[in-house]
Parts: sequence; C-alpha cells; structure tokens
Amino acid sequence: MRKAGLLSHPKEKLNTFKLGATKLEGALAKDSGNAEYHFLRLIIQEHAPKVVHYNKDQERDAQMVTNAFPTLSPALKQAILNYCPHSKLLHERALNG
Repeated sequence: MRKAGLLSHPKEKLNTFKLGATKLEGALAKDSGNAEYHFLRLIIQEHAPKVVHYNKDQERDAQMVTNAFPTLSPALKQAILNYCPHSKLLHERALNG
C-alpha cells in the first residue's frame, strides 16, 4: 500500500493500493487479535486519500491498539508512541493509562 504512493500513474497507484489493502485485510481476517496489524491499518487509514474509501475502521483499530498496548513488545510500543503526535485517534496519555 505504501508502494502505491511512489508510483506515477494513477491507475497503477490505485491497483497497487487495492492489492495491498486486500493483503492486509486477509492478514487481519486470519489474526484479528494482532494489534500490530491494527496499528498498520490505522496508520494507512489516517493517511489514505479519501477517494480510495479506506477509512472505515479507524476508531476500532485505535481502540484495539490502546487496549493491547501494555502487552506489546517494547519496539512496537515505541513505534506507536512515536506515531501518536501524527495521529488524530491515538494519544499518548490514553496509552499510558
């Protein structure tokens, strides 16, 4: 999905984004409790152009990340904390309780 932003032709961008979205949604379907997948989807949803209509699960993903935060690896916790200033839905004070 990230690769789509690096392409130059709009049709290629959309097709690449959709392919990535399908893969991520498939991974989430297999492991719906994986907070890292929810975090990745949240980041993508918050930055995806409105035209791709990929923004429906933002609040659920943010809640999943917030709930799972205490049990995550230190590296993932740091990545989430680093992202908080750029997020509309993830806030450091909510993560730290």
